Amino acid sequence: MQQVVVVHFAEVALKGRNKPFFVRRLMENLRQATLGTAVRAVRQGPNRVFLWIDGEAHWEELSRRIGGVPGVKNFSLALSCPPRLEDMLSTCRRLVPAQGFASFRMRVQRSDKSFPMTSKEVEEALGAAIKGETGARVDLSDKAEATFYVEILPEMALCYREKLPGPGGLPVGVSGRVLGLISGGIDSPVAAYRVMKRGCRVTFVHFHAFPYLDSSTIDKTTALVGFLTRYQYRSRLYLVPFGDVQRQIVLTAPVPLRVVLYRRLMMRIAEAIAHREGALALVTGDSLGQVASQTLENLVTIGEATSLPILRPLVGMDKDEIVAEAQRLGTYPTSIEPDQDCCQLFVPPHPSTRATVQEARAAEDALDVATLVEEALARAEMREFRWPEADGGEAR
Repeated sequence: MQQVVVVHFAEVALKGRNKPFFVRRLMENLRQATLGTAVRAVRQGPNRVFLWIDGEAHWEELSRRIGGVPGVKNFSLALSCPPRLEDMLSTCRRLVPAQGFASFRMRVQRSDKSFPMTSKEVEEALGAAIKGETGARVDLSDKAEATFYVEILPEMALCYREKLPGPGGLPVGVSGRVLGLISGGIDSPVAAYRVMKRGCRVTFVHFHAFPYLDSSTIDKTTALVGFLTRYQYRSRLYLVPFGDVQRQIVLTAPVPLRVVLYRRLMMRIAEAIAHREGALALVTGDSLGQVASQTLENLVTIGEATSLPILRPLVGMDKDEIVAEAQRLGTYPTSIEPDQDCCQLFVPPHPSTRATVQEARAAEDALDVATLVEEALARAEMREFRWPEADGGEAR
């Protein structure tokens, strides 16, 4: 009898001929996520993945790591035994809590169709034995105090008591690479996480105004990227000084267009980094109508500056919904720390909410856009993060 973590996936199972690729990626990510723990092997099973445990498992830490792996629907700490009725009963007895329970149910899944009993027959046999020993009543509804799960496979049976939820979605790495524009705020970390759950690996770029402003936004963004790295295990962050670009825009452009022009220059710089990194799209935390730069007209004008597609996972969410997701994710406490973001520098009191592409292009004629992009890229700093081999940073 040995402990094994049973990992179930949902969406991955629907990928047809591509399913083996998705499962392999999920297994690779589980191996990476559990480095340094008691997990000694990760093996594929029928529509599930097994994590074999060697020695004493610190379940709180292990479950936290597994529970953060995109692609995992749910997982359980199970006891394995030979696929015989008497062994399954003996193992289920070990799962009976010391404090007892008033009601229970059995849930049996027979993946091995050669097993001589049906799932219902095994449920009845095991349930009758547990009822006789504990005196608890059988309750087949979700209101049962205890649930015993048994999975019958050709080589073993697995018995466990609870299913812990994973994030679902797709394994990071199956959908290609994107470049995420990240600030120290609430929205962009949530947007990055959402595309990770859709299988994308995210390289990050952050625009700052140091030394015109202090380095607090750099510190916050570094902490946020470190936190998000636990979901994709390796990250790169490009820190791009943007204050000089903003200064040039202020000196030449109409005041109401400043914010839109800032964003257009950011898109051009991000596009250059994306090509360098092999990223196929840009990701932003835009939410339609949330601020002046995120009106539909301005989003169109800003997006025209790049030939890459712009993914906006939060576009239909309101602020309360985004805040709630940031709180669930764990980035919210860091995101609300005070900082001096580059967006606070040279911001006009009444920015345009309906800038057109023609207006933006006309204003950019007074700028040496290519040189501004080139100089910003030349001064960019790149930082790398890994998790869990090194402390990539925690959301504080």
